[in-house]
Amino acid sequence: MKIISYNIHKNYNTFKTKFILKEIKQYLLQHDPDILFLQEIQEVHDQKERLKIESQLEYLADIIWPHYSYGKNAVYPNGHHGNAILSKFPILHWENIDLSTNRFEQRGLLCAEVKIGSKTVTLLNTHLNLLQSGRNLQSDKIVEKIRSLKTPWILMGDFNDWNSKLVERIETQLGVTECFRMAHQFTPPTFPCFAPILSLDRAFISGLSLDEARLLLDDKSKKLSDHLPIQITVSF
Repeated sequence: MKIISYNIHKNYNTFKTKFILKEIKQYLLQHDPDILFLQEIQEVHDQKERLKIESQLEYLADIIWPHYSYGKNAVYPNGHHGNAILSKFPILHWENIDLSTNRFEQRGLLCAEVKIGSKTVTLLNTHLNLLQSGRNLQSDKIVEKIRSLKTPWILMGDFNDWNSKLVERIETQLGVTECFRMAHQFTPPTFPCFAPILSLDRAFISGLSLDEARLLLDDKSKKLSDHLPIQITVSF
């Protein structure tokens, strides 16, 4: 089972000079993941940028990922954005947990239970604060939610964890190892996409086997969004 996590920057390129929703979709179709964790998906947006597309989420999901959920976090006069989960597998239940710690950053944890064959897996998608103090509070809420789960789970997203303090905090609290640290002993830089130096994006799993953890770094990904996507492959 292949999963990609990607901060798509409200479907703009790195410097917000071009609206690249179609290019993002083509790139994701090329890699054909079973599940997508998207951050900064702008579900409602300015009329001039619609390109005759009523819903960015539905446009991306199309017939490839027929099951999806969206957690609205940041709301402004001409729209809103948040996190989304797109899946080839049926979503049984989903909820969006508010993780906001200040009035300037509206953040959330999108949780969805999916049915994969006879198994149920909980997917958790998030995008955390810029400041460490806020991220610490948010990670505590995430850990509390995960500790209540009775299913295998996958936690991915943009953690803004440039100093790797949060990854160690989560590993200690949950008794897990971050996927890239497990596979490669380091977390790869994912930002900025054209010359990545900061490791902001993370992946954690429990109750599943990690088969592969990859940074999707190529000529195309260097020109999309402002983050690079990360990909993991897991099995039961």
